Amino acid sequence: MAEAKEKAAASPAPPAAADNIDKVESQDLPKDTAMEAKKWGLEPPEILRHLTVEERAVLEKKLRRKIDFRLLPMIIVMYILNYIDRNNIAAARFAGLEEDLNMDEAGTQFSTAVSILFVGYILMQVPSNLILNKIGKPAIYLPASMILWGVISAATAACDSVGGLYASRFFLGFVEATYFNAKPGCLFYLSCWYTRQELGVRTTYLYSGSLISGAFSGLISAGITGNMDGLRGLRAWRWLFLLEGVVTVAVAIAAFFILPNLPRTTSWLTEEEAALASWRLEEDIGSDDWTNSEEQTLWHGFKLAIEDVKVWVLYSNVITLLLTTPPYVLGVITTFINAWHADKTGERFFHVTIPLCLAVVVFIISAATINTAARYVAMMLMISGLYSGYTTALAWISNTLPRPPAKRAAALGLINAVSNCASIYASYLYPSSASPRYTGAFIHNCVMAAVAIAAAFVLRLMLARLNKKLDKGERVEGAINATPGEAVEHGFRFRL
Repeated sequence: MAEAKEKAAASPAPPAAADNIDKVESQDLPKDTAMEAKKWGLEPPEILRHLTVEERAVLEKKLRRKIDFRLLPMIIVMYILNYIDRNNIAAARFAGLEEDLNMDEAGTQFSTAVSILFVGYILMQVPSNLILNKIGKPAIYLPASMILWGVISAATAACDSVGGLYASRFFLGFVEATYFNAKPGCLFYLSCWYTRQELGVRTTYLYSGSLISGAFSGLISAGITGNMDGLRGLRAWRWLFLLEGVVTVAVAIAAFFILPNLPRTTSWLTEEEAALASWRLEEDIGSDDWTNSEEQTLWHGFKLAIEDVKVWVLYSNVITLLLTTPPYVLGVITTFINAWHADKTGERFFHVTIPLCLAVVVFIISAATINTAARYVAMMLMISGLYSGYTTALAWISNTLPRPPAKRAAALGLINAVSNCASIYASYLYPSSASPRYTGAFIHNCVMAAVAIAAAFVLRLMLARLNKKLDKGERVEGAINATPGEAVEHGFRFRL
């Protein structure tokens, strides 16, 4: 935000902005507040006009802390459970799933059970995000969806055929589309509360849920597999689905009482805090965000998303389980460091591509050798390479498609759906017959990482060119669709 303010202050104010400045100066505002308003050509709400810059900073710090403690811990816990419920099928494989359901030895049926989740997920992702934006009540929508997927996950324990497993996995993906990968529901949710400068670290807080769950789901699975197999006549894989599904439902019920909705519809904020929560987002982008349900049109938001070319550019068993923990612990650390530095500097491209270059290197190492030590070191670095750039890329997506909220909701859902089409076939890249090298899978992963690097480079060129046009005062379609030109006049520029 500071960078945008400097640019706005250094360039001549457009006529519309000058008119707003005159309006601000004509009012009885504290000097510091008037100076800030001049930079942007925006007029703060009446309830905030008495604040000096110092008073505003104190109030905003208090508000941000209040939002952080109320919102982040719960959605992180929810995402941990989301990740565990989605991926516990891998642990179930070690715990007797294939044997009990008489699945084929080649692993094709198991791969289908993994991939079919993504079919349901892709079908529901965009509609789910548009519905969430339309109703404007994520504190109800997200926990309700979580209860449904918890019930489905627990019910998987009762499957006695491959067909039943396919059905439960399909509907699990269908319901988890609300929350899955955090991109559709939760990224949109975060972008309705945090400024662009704050979003990188908060997105990483959210994605730390998958890293933490990756670190500890192995420990949980090891404990259940090693100690509960046969307990009360149930195999360990059934206990996995049952226990984790029940915990998910319990947490979802608690979330109803903890999560906030959107700034304008949250009862536990004071009138002044609610005004500031909305105003600082408007100030960050230069135009207003979500205001009411009536203004959110499902088809129009989807249409704006698909018309924006930037959207398409953004595209022993117990011992084995225990060994999955260290790579994810290192991943948590490196991902936070990368996100913190990205938000501090405001830079996005290199914080996305440098970790991906590391991922390419470790994929090559993994394909080139079957030495256990070398491969384990590569796996340690693989998680850091993939997730460090990934979470920053998600923040970059939200930064690049900020308004209107209906478009942002549709775009986040669409990007996630399209990009995860690969997940439908990815499980087939690791058949038992390809063990131990899995050369084809690692070549595929290298190519995909290279494509991601190229796409990030193209996006950076596009945004840099658009920023030059904005600096010249030229109209840029898609910069801010809600009110063309308004946000640009107030200093909006794309982050690179």
